[in-house]
Amino acid sequence: MQIENGAQTTMHGGGMRSRIVSISLLAAFAAIATKGAVIALGGSAAGTGASTVFEAPIRRADIVDRNGDLLATSVTAYSLFADPRAMMDSDLVVRELTRVLPDLDIELISKRLANKDRAFAWIERGLTPRQRQAVFELGLEGLDFRAEMRRAYPRGTLAGHIMGYAGDDGQGLGGIEYARDDRLAAGGEPLALTIDANVQFSLEAELAAAVGTYGAESGAGIVMAVRSGDVLGMASWPPIDPNRAIDLDREDPARLDRASGAVYELGSVFKPLTIAGAIDAGAVRPSDVFDVREPLLIRGRTISDTHPIGARATPAQIIAESSNIGTVKVAWQMGARRQQELYAALGLFARAPIELAGSAAPILPQEFDDLASATVSYGHGIAVSPIAFVGAYSALGNGGERVEPTLILTGDRRRAPKRVMSAPTAALITGMLRQAVVSGTGRQADVAGYRVAGKTGTAEKPIPGGYSETENICSFAAIFPADGPEYVVLIVLDNPKAGDGRGRTAAWNAAPTAGRVIERIAPILGVEPKFDVPAQSNPQIRSVSQRRNAL
Repeated sequence: MQIENGAQTTMHGGGMRSRIVSISLLAAFAAIATKGAVIALGGSAAGTGASTVFEAPIRRADIVDRNGDLLATSVTAYSLFADPRAMMDSDLVVRELTRVLPDLDIELISKRLANKDRAFAWIERGLTPRQRQAVFELGLEGLDFRAEMRRAYPRGTLAGHIMGYAGDDGQGLGGIEYARDDRLAAGGEPLALTIDANVQFSLEAELAAAVGTYGAESGAGIVMAVRSGDVLGMASWPPIDPNRAIDLDREDPARLDRASGAVYELGSVFKPLTIAGAIDAGAVRPSDVFDVREPLLIRGRTISDTHPIGARATPAQIIAESSNIGTVKVAWQMGARRQQELYAALGLFARAPIELAGSAAPILPQEFDDLASATVSYGHGIAVSPIAFVGAYSALGNGGERVEPTLILTGDRRRAPKRVMSAPTAALITGMLRQAVVSGTGRQADVAGYRVAGKTGTAEKPIPGGYSETENICSFAAIFPADGPEYVVLIVLDNPKAGDGRGRTAAWNAAPTAGRVIERIAPILGVEPKFDVPAQSNPQIRSVSQRRNAL
């Protein structure tokens, strides 16, 4: 009996020990699970090394041009972070890190790592593979890396203002990156733009050359298809490199997109639109003549011509010789109300509906009185963005229908063209613009074989209190080919200098720049040259560069 009781006692004692061991194991597992949860949610415990769980980043969609050429992509980069609680000596960590990352802000990083209540602190974002390896080889406690997707722009400054840029966390901060942030952040198929990388390169190269040659402060250029509204090239100078844009000073002039985000009084490029409106309204006939010999005086403001014609002029001659007096008299015939209706229909009284958040609003006359009506008719007293003007000008090359400029190749926002004048009127004005290039102020824009039609614009630059007597905005608006319009080209130069002594007018800077652009892009766009009618002054001339050298 005693033996049985002893055995019974032994059995009870073994069961108790088993229960104790089981409870202990459960407690240990619970502690491990709790610690794992702490690490996953808030970082590692002090002294155990940093380990943070991040969601795998979604690869931001690429951006390509109309031909599929890559303009923006996402690449894997590594960012360095720390768990200050896991560091025995944060000052030592900072000293060691600055040996391999000399650009670190020592004061800021020291402050972050000294806070032992923090489980997470960024050290440096976007390390190169070499920098990452150098940090890894230090063997420092409390440091770890996070794989991130960083934006890269393999073409550098090409279409930089159109691209915009993305921040450290992949969010779009400018240009198309910002305007289409949701679409790009969702990943998927590349976003295709309307621009042609080869056209864009040619436009940027000629714009930069013009700024250098003529000593301009800045400039803008646009190439657009007149029927679709596709922007094939849009450039602003100074250029911007999206790879480095985030580091630029807020006041850096390269930040401003002068093609869509700035407004200018463009001057006489408005004259063809004014005359088109008057003819289309039946207020003026192409055969009418206007006395342009004497300046006009309107409420104390004298309106004269830069180079007086000294005779009576038809609408075609007013455009070819760029007569302010003649244009004002045409506008008088049309009337202020119809003039305003025309400009509104052309989209000049609103922001251009381009897919960029920075599209600038126009600056309009406070009151559209008789003086404003007169000056606006030849492009003074109204300031518009270059992209808005290109949209208006497209109507002349598109049979009288205005198209809205677009940068998205397969966008769902495309709207049907809006008729703003009759097709015969548009064709008539385009013919007048061709004569302005053949025998008028636009002669320097002519490119043998490509039938350029266009108009110069030279406007005094607005300054506080009035207008400058020494600084101009020079522009040239072209349509080509004149006998079958396909493209609009606009060049704008801010305050070009005389350079060759021939003057600061658009005829000698913006016009030849537009000609050089057309000479380069026409073959790219597949425009066939025609040499049926050789240049009268020199039948051997076949290009703008040859014409310039022959003068």
